[in-house]
Amino acid sequence: MSQFLEIVSPENPPRVWAALRNEAAHVAQAEPGLASLLNAVVLKHDRLSSALSYQLARKIADQELRAMSAREIAEEAYAADPSIVDKAEADLRAVFERDPACKGYVQPFLFFKGFMALQTHRVSHWLWSEGREALAFYLQSRCSEIFAVDIHPAAVMGSGIFIDHGTGIVIGETAVVGDDVSMLHGVTLGGTGAERGDRHPKIGRGVLLGAGAKVLGNITVGDYAKVASGSVVLKPVPSGCTAAGVPARMINCPTCEAPARTMDHTLAEDFGDYTI
Repeated sequence: MSQFLEIVSPENPPRVWAALRNEAAHVAQAEPGLASLLNAVVLKHDRLSSALSYQLARKIADQELRAMSAREIAEEAYAADPSIVDKAEADLRAVFERDPACKGYVQPFLFFKGFMALQTHRVSHWLWSEGREALAFYLQSRCSEIFAVDIHPAAVMGSGIFIDHGTGIVIGETAVVGDDVSMLHGVTLGGTGAERGDRHPKIGRGVLLGAGAKVLGNITVGDYAKVASGSVVLKPVPSGCTAAGVPARMINCPTCEAPARTMDHTLAEDFGDYTI
């Protein structure tokens, strides 16, 4: 295990699937009690899509949707749209690079519910796009029950997304989340009333959404912006700015560089004179 960790680092990342298998082999040797699990979930597979479909089915299956059926659904989605697996690979790398508590790829792949909830959504979103809404809603419901993450199947989620901890995430039907976004527990991307149509936020590339942040309404949070923990955002946030407070106002613009990657939740001491 330690040998693997000496080789792999965010500064020198290997190919995700090769690294996942390498690490799984080390962990299985170091922890024989987990060897059967690691063999079933990772080591017996020859590609990421196969391992991912097995792990997803293992997590979300129940008395109504058996594991074999759940896996077949996931495999069908991956075959029809290979970009789903590409996004999953980017999501895994995002967790490894941005979470200082993450020691490799086995951790998020086996144990991090934010990662697994996102992969469940990716399959439910594919089902939604194919007009299979009932089954898409079923996966949404299972995701909410198991992972405490509720993402509407129609919501559009980019690549390389990091959902840290995951508990209490709610993302509405017409929300769009761009590439390389990071969000912590308790984030809500919701509406402001009972109106129908396009009513949820559009989150730009590289945005950091702090714990408990609420972004409400059909508003845009621009690329590389930051929403401070516990804030309630009701108006658009320009690119590269930080919004904080209830209701939120801009407190520094520009904010830190690439906040979603650095996970920098600190606020500037000199807020400046900005309003939203």
